[in-house]
Amino acid sequence: MAGRRGPARTVDPADLGSYQQAVRRVLTCDLITATRPRPGALDQVLRWADQMAEDLRGLFGYTLIATTDHVRLVRELDELDPTQRQVFARRGRPFDRRRLAYLCLLLACFQRSQIEISLGDLVRQFTPAANAVEGLGYDPTDSTHKAALVDVAHWLLDRGALHLSDGSLEAWARGGEQADALFDVDHDVCEILFRPARPVQHLGSVTGLLSDTEAGGARRERTAQRARRLLLEHPAVYYADLDADTAAALRARGLAEEVARITGLTVERRAEGVLLADPGGLFTDRPFPGRGGAVTRTAGLLLAQLADLFETSWAALVHMEAPSRADEHADLVRLVDAGLPRHGVVGELAWTDTGDRAPAPAADSQRVPLVERGRLEDMVADLFAEFGAASFTNAWQQDPHGLLDAALALLADLRLVRPVPGGVLVMPAALRYRNIQGALPEREDTGHLPFGSLDEHAPAAATAPDTEGTPA
Repeated sequence: MAGRRGPARTVDPADLGSYQQAVRRVLTCDLITATRPRPGALDQVLRWADQMAEDLRGLFGYTLIATTDHVRLVRELDELDPTQRQVFARRGRPFDRRRLAYLCLLLACFQRSQIEISLGDLVRQFTPAANAVEGLGYDPTDSTHKAALVDVAHWLLDRGALHLSDGSLEAWARGGEQADALFDVDHDVCEILFRPARPVQHLGSVTGLLSDTEAGGARRERTAQRARRLLLEHPAVYYADLDADTAAALRARGLAEEVARITGLTVERRAEGVLLADPGGLFTDRPFPGRGGAVTRTAGLLLAQLADLFETSWAALVHMEAPSRADEHADLVRLVDAGLPRHGVVGELAWTDTGDRAPAPAADSQRVPLVERGRLEDMVADLFAEFGAASFTNAWQQDPHGLLDAALALLADLRLVRPVPGGVLVMPAALRYRNIQGALPEREDTGHLPFGSLDEHAPAAATAPDTEGTPA
């Protein structure tokens, strides 16, 4: 065993499954404590902490923080990824801008000297800071402001940054007389929850939070780490979206197989790209396909209709070159940077990205079919006619176009379609789900529309974001 090289080199083959489960846990849970995500998970992960720290650092450039009380993975980010909004959410609803701003301001309110703090005192410290931000503010008589603050407090409670020792958040939110809550503050958890790559008050661009393209180390190894990260973080990686060096690294045997060895996932290679598949469907924050809500089921049934369309009309469809991911990322960076505050930044300390974050794409282009918006609306109308509007739950039965928008947004997050003006481009990975079938239950209608793959052994695509899972 001492001579074994590569990932998991110290792990006995008989224990490899346990090690892989621990790695998946670290990759899919933003913070692991004695009670989160469940009792016993922390002990399972700490058993393998040393080997995991070595593998995650060597393969991906990630840093594993492991103590007897918590485990946190600090990732290197290569690009902005809107799908990661699920990390900051409550009851499945991603935080809006107000909640994200309140979260940052609350964390800034905690002083190292504080062991406990009442909600009333916390709000008194927080309010001036919120009101100092133009367009934000905090009005204690505004129920939406109070609801946002309650959601943020619950997010911190869920992760152990705060512990409720007395009182009730809900009673305070309802405005009951003398209603308050008393919190114990865990400063160690607060510190590891907020670990930006650089001081945010001295950023000239949001790209300062991304991986340093000019970091030390051999260029070949930096390229290999980036390739592994892309494979881990995204449902599918298309060669046409990559620079030539990264595409070549992923085409070669070895990198994807190393990631598969430590995660227990399966490598799937196609002419257009490569992905990791999870037969269990658990390595994800967006299970697909599966028995989710109406949006998930509609998205699956749309893919089945698209597959039927391709079988009968492939040659007649318009095929377009997919927009450059680098250009889309640059547009997103400009959008975020437009909101950065300029006052209060010390110019001498400000960091601005001078590296090239839009490398030339690989030589092979990617032409994919366009499905127009009108045709998609007809498909949803056909589903409503076939299954009945009541099958799509009360939330959607009077809004088929809204349901279509939500289903397409899910498919875009999974990188199965690319929205473009007038419709969507259907990406190659979408055809993995061509055998999805829909069926009405024989029992009385429950408002659910179950479906599954005809091929019971077909694995679902998987990747791991900063929270519990990613698209499967």
